[in-house]
Amino acid sequence: MGKNQVYSRIDGEVNTSKQIRIKDIARRANVSIGTVDRVLHHRGEVSEETRQKVLSIIDELGYQPNILASTLASNKQYVFATLFPTPLSDEGYWTKPVVGVKSKITELRQYGITHESFTYSQYDPAEFEDNASRMLTLKPDGVVFAPFFFKESLHLIADLKEKNIPFVLLDSNIPGQGQIAYIGQNSFQCGMLSARLLSIVTGPHENLMVIHYAKEMDNQNHLVQREMGFYEWFRQKKDDRTIRTFEINDGDLSACINQLSVLIDLWHPAGIFVTNSKVYLAARTLELSGKDQIHLIGHDLLKL
Repeated sequence: MGKNQVYSRIDGEVNTSKQIRIKDIARRANVSIGTVDRVLHHRGEVSEETRQKVLSIIDELGYQPNILASTLASNKQYVFATLFPTPLSDEGYWTKPVVGVKSKITELRQYGITHESFTYSQYDPAEFEDNASRMLTLKPDGVVFAPFFFKESLHLIADLKEKNIPFVLLDSNIPGQGQIAYIGQNSFQCGMLSARLLSIVTGPHENLMVIHYAKEMDNQNHLVQREMGFYEWFRQKKDDRTIRTFEINDGDLSACINQLSVLIDLWHPAGIFVTNSKVYLAARTLELSGKDQIHLIGHDLLKL
């Protein structure tokens, strides 16, 4: 039975036909509805023995408060904000999260929940900071954001904590910062998996390359984590093959192709790991240079 399916054991029988209510808990604990309410909301005087009894029954029955019903009853309005990278196209990676949020907000609007959207360029940490500041002036009840830039994201997190605003991280994680959830892949494990795959298709003494198509790479948390995971896999396996990491500014297509071509001619890699969705630039380079025997691994599928 799923966590959101509510069940009870009232009078010795399992009841799956209705939502668990406060009066069900009160009946089971042989206390008043008001006592259960005081325990749930940490108010009023309740003896420790009674409090523990009620909490035990709440846990046993799997009671979950109906937040939406409470919102309707209180007539309170809630605003939550998102801060995502600006989608680069209708089929871009960041289009889908934006569409998903808009779809859900349409459903939740009847409960007094509204949404304010803020975006920033993936190449401009200053724009991230500016829009984070604008977002905070709204005093949102909750925030979902993608911590694309590490240092700037830590500043935003500090502000959110100071203002007691709960937040969720999307796509890139910064562990131990007090987020209520993280939604996305494990970038470190992705790097380890990429290393394992390249180790299978390349020889033990062949060179490998890690390519970052990015500006200020050290400030892009998810890319750093992927690179760290890649190197860690070979370290754990005591595989001492030569691996070199290079950063390529992804602003100009022809320049990107030329830079990688030079690096390939210089280091002769058997495999290349690209840490983001710009892997198509590396694929184009291999195609144009006639070196498609080089194994290539990257992230994300884009419709080009």
